[in-house]
Amino acid sequence: MTDDPLVAARSLTKRFDGFTAVDGIDFQVRRGEAFGFLGPNGAGKSSTMRMIAAVSPPSDGTLSVLRRDPVTEGPAIRSRLGVVPQEDNLDLELTVHENLVVYGRYYGLPREECRRRADELLAFVQLGDRADAQVESLSGGMKRRLTIARGLVNRPELLLLDEPTTGLDPQARHALWDRLYRLKQQGTTLIITTHYMDEAEQLCDRLVVMDRGRIAAEGSPRELITSHVTRDVIELRFAVGEQDTHVATLDGLADRLEVLPDRILLYTADADVTEAAIASAGVRPEATVIRRATLEDVFLKLTGRTLVD
Repeated sequence: MTDDPLVAARSLTKRFDGFTAVDGIDFQVRRGEAFGFLGPNGAGKSSTMRMIAAVSPPSDGTLSVLRRDPVTEGPAIRSRLGVVPQEDNLDLELTVHENLVVYGRYYGLPREECRRRADELLAFVQLGDRADAQVESLSGGMKRRLTIARGLVNRPELLLLDEPTTGLDPQARHALWDRLYRLKQQGTTLIITTHYMDEAEQLCDRLVVMDRGRIAAEGSPRELITSHVTRDVIELRFAVGEQDTHVATLDGLADRLEVLPDRILLYTADADVTEAAIASAGVRPEATVIRRATLEDVFLKLTGRTLVD
């Protein structure tokens, strides 16, 4: 990873008929890193990715991708990008291998070169044994791996992944994470949008948390946890009707108290000390969970717990 920015944005803005989807954000993506956009639905992640992909012009601000202007040099940028869209758009009439060959031809690659790259990429995403299968026969995880392979046909310097593991089961997600981690090790720069906290922690060197079109925080997963929440979290659950009676007693026993409909969260720098204080105060929950703070705690603190449609 180098300090040379592959993507740089300043006051980047995107408007649609008076609605501001991206509201004056600044960020840089360094060569060789995995950079994430984390946020709820409607935060502006996909709109930002479309501007980086040079398929949607900014309404305001400046954006440089691969040291080029996406507005005036879109084709030159797109030829050096790989894109994995949120929805698989594979050609169901073709075989797995043919999907890659045909896509490579769009980039003007010779047919034999396309076939060779298809073989290499199918081996990389562990689909070599399904080369002659119809796409319809693949599982959801296999289709996502094939979509990633397709995005790599042109050997891109920058790979854009929009919600890469949405809808996949845990085994498929972890298999996909392994392939993406290997890509990063090989020097490919990754930009990922996700609303999965564990995915962001697993894959991203740095990330921004977006909410309502703006950047709420930026840093590595560990930096964000250290800056915005305490080291430990204690979750207390009580019998129905008892929780409200304990709030006043618990208030002041931790750095921050959060009351949810089904439990009370205490954010503290030392769970052992706080747990002892809870016992000394005479509070006896039905269940206690002690855990390390996660990126999800940061996310919910910054964006709130209200559902976004």
